Amino acid sequence: MKIATTLKIKKILVSQPAPESDKSPFHEMAEKNNVKIEFRPFIKVEGVSAKEFRGYRIDILEHTAIIFTSKKAIDHFFRICEEMRITVPDLMKYFCVSESVAFYLQKYIVYRKRKIFYGKSTLADLEESVLKHKDEKFLVPISDNNSTDINRSFDKWKIKYTKAVLYRTVSDDLSDLAAFDFDVIVFYSPAEIKSLFDNFPDFKQNDIKIASFGVTTAKAVTEAGLRLDIQAPLPEFPSMASALEGYVKEHNKSVKSK
Repeated sequence: MKIATTLKIKKILVSQPAPESDKSPFHEMAEKNNVKIEFRPFIKVEGVSAKEFRGYRIDILEHTAIIFTSKKAIDHFFRICEEMRITVPDLMKYFCVSESVAFYLQKYIVYRKRKIFYGKSTLADLEESVLKHKDEKFLVPISDNNSTDINRSFDKWKIKYTKAVLYRTVSDDLSDLAAFDFDVIVFYSPAEIKSLFDNFPDFKQNDIKIASFGVTTAKAVTEAGLRLDIQAPLPEFPSMASALEGYVKEHNKSVKSK
């Protein structure tokens, strides 16, 4: 594998899909600091098959409410229902972590005719709504690497719930990155770091800077034997774009002064 040897930071790889808007903080940061940012997802989501779901022995129609923690959970729930020819009752109640997730339901149901509740942005925001309907039997569509926050919250609320793994995160094929002429790699999840080594078992960091977002990702970086150079969020750098900008400015200035 070819490793970047440029002293100045000129090229950054972000292991996420490209932002939909050109006005994203990453684009602004790249223009201001004369660097190039490429976006390339390191992981992809695969849905479980209807055959695999049947093996869980979960009866969707035994449940009276569904808790959605993401838009992907919505997509894969209704996909499974379609594949298994299940008609979701009109009386089903929907609890969503945020307004945007709730509005996404319009893709599959007549929104105004359903009982829908949503929080501000986190599972904890749903506590009041869920406890008002604590006698419901909840179904929670999740991925294979779901957060333990789900267990803690639901056990605390003392509600009846069933978790159903409907999709999983797998490593994407990164063979197109074989040249690897990047000065910085940005990771957002432990699964992305796993994907790096799945694709490049002999990866050596050398002069490449590693950036991570979140505590669990930072831990995964060090556990993989990599050097963590840039971390977010921090009080002075609440976003990854701001953390990158702060590091690039300082690094490139120091290189220039030598």
